[in-house]
Amino acid sequence: MPSGLQTVSSRQSELENDPVFRLPDVASDVDQDEEFCEVWEGGTWRRIRFHDYDEIFSVPGLYEKLFDDALRCQSPHRVVKLLDNVLDDNDCRPTDLRVLDLGAGNGMVGEELRRIGVQKLIGADIIPEAKMAAERDRPQLYDTFLVEDFTSLSAESTEALKKLNLNCLVTVAALGFGDIPPDAFSTAFNLIETGGWVAFNVKEHFLSTRDYTGFSKLIDEMNKEGIIHVYAYRRYRHRLDMNGEPIQYVAMVAKKRREIPTALVDEIVS
Repeated sequence: MPSGLQTVSSRQSELENDPVFRLPDVASDVDQDEEFCEVWEGGTWRRIRFHDYDEIFSVPGLYEKLFDDALRCQSPHRVVKLLDNVLDDNDCRPTDLRVLDLGAGNGMVGEELRRIGVQKLIGADIIPEAKMAAERDRPQLYDTFLVEDFTSLSAESTEALKKLNLNCLVTVAALGFGDIPPDAFSTAFNLIETGGWVAFNVKEHFLSTRDYTGFSKLIDEMNKEGIIHVYAYRRYRHRLDMNGEPIQYVAMVAKKRREIPTALVDEIVS
């Protein structure tokens, strides 16, 4: 093990039985999609991009130590808390929700959903390492965990999800950057019952006219066409970047009024 490692507060981790990682100094303008850490393995440092979730999840404890402890990510709690507040304001009970947690990762959002009382919880992610990590770190958290690409959801999974009569979609820190593109989000959204709830967050930049992911246009059109009714819109600090500067996100909670038309999705992703 390398000598001279510092504590998490000085941007490195060396805790007993925990992964050892460091956040190297980088240029202040490094893009969020290019952020990385270095993990001590086999006598050497291995670089892992933050968005290479298959590698992150394969190291037990790394996701929490990196994002929760070092970078102070608060999105799982903030988005679910916002949903809980909206439900309370509208005399709805979390126990009545049948939730699809899209981009579930290792279950941090699912854990928050269980905490507010959600009884029926389906996890979904595109990578098998997410399911592996959720089952390893939070066994029996999800009623079912699907490994699926929602841009080409299998007929079998589509039918299985329809039979669940899902009435809430939650996706946290997974929209944009190619993780969950607009057509994948639309597929999941259309599986939710009309009148159901949608709670998600997205980087503030992706709601601007400079957005290249398509989410700005999708959300604008969903509002304009009456596809959703927004009940809460909250700007907040998602986490810190590698240099300790805040990254701003927007959390939204809305009610579904009707499905997203295929033609709208085609126009956005074309």
